[in-house]
Amino acid sequence: MREWLYWYDQNGNRLIPPEEIIRQERQRAERLAERLRQMGVDPDTL
Repeated sequence: MREWLYWYDQNGNRLIPPEEIIRQERQRAERLAERLRQMGVDPDTL
C-alpha cells in the first residue's frame, strides 16, 4: 500500500509536485516532437 501526501493552496486546489510537472512537460515535448516529425521536420535540427 502506498500513501500519498498532497498539498493544497488556500483555494483548495491541489499543488502539483515538481516531479509531476517535469513528467508532464517531457510528455508534452515528445508529443510536439512527434508532430514536427509528421510534418517532415527533424526537431533535433532546430
